[in-house]
Amino acid sequence: MSTAFLYDGAEDARATILLAHGAGAPMDSASMAAAAKALAGAGFRVARFEFGYMAARRTERARKPPPRAETLNPEYRAVVEQLGAKGPLVIGGKSMGGRVASMVADDLLAQGKIAGLLCLGYPFHPPAKPEQLRTRHLATLQTPTLIVQGTRDEFGTREEVEGYALSERIELLWLEDGDHDLKPRKTISGFSAADHLKTMAEKVAAWADALSR
Repeated sequence: MSTAFLYDGAEDARATILLAHGAGAPMDSASMAAAAKALAGAGFRVARFEFGYMAARRTERARKPPPRAETLNPEYRAVVEQLGAKGPLVIGGKSMGGRVASMVADDLLAQGKIAGLLCLGYPFHPPAKPEQLRTRHLATLQTPTLIVQGTRDEFGTREEVEGYALSERIELLWLEDGDHDLKPRKTISGFSAADHLKTMAEKVAAWADALSR
C-alpha cells in the first residue's frame, strides 16, 4: 500500500524528520501541523504520514479504533523504506506515533537507516493509569533519543517520569506547564504555545547537529 506524505521544509535540508500521528488525531491535526512547521523553520525536511487505520477514516464511514501500538511496527518500517530519505533521518511522532517509532528504532539504527528518534509527548502510561507503564523497552534503548514532554502531560508528568528507569541515550526536554500537545496555560506559566514550539524546534536542531559530530 502506498503511503501519502505531507511535507514541510526544503528538500535539501540538513536532515529529514519522519513523524507519525497519535492514536486519535490525523497527520494534519493542528498540533502536528504546528510542530512540523516549527521544525521546518529550524531547517529540517519534515514528512508526516498516517497509519492505514487512520487513512481509512478519510474514506470509510466506520471509524476504526486504533490497533495495539506494537502491531503497527511493520507498517512504520515499511514507511521508512518508502520515504527513501536522502541524508540523515530521524524517526518519531506524536504520542502513539512516537511510541511505535521507539519500538523499531534500534533495529533501524543497527541497519544504518536512521540517526535518531524524536518523540513529541511520549505516552508513558494511559491517562489516570500510572501503573500501566509503557517504558520497558526504553530502559535499554540504544538509539539517540529526544523526548519533548509537557510537565503536566497526563500521559507522564515530570514528577512521574523522573522516577522511571530510562536509557542514558534518552534526553528529555521539559516544557513548563505543557499538556500532551505541549501547550501551556499562558496565564499560569507565562509561556505561549508558540514559545514552546520555538523552544522545541531550537532544541531539536541542536540535538540533531550533535548526532552528526
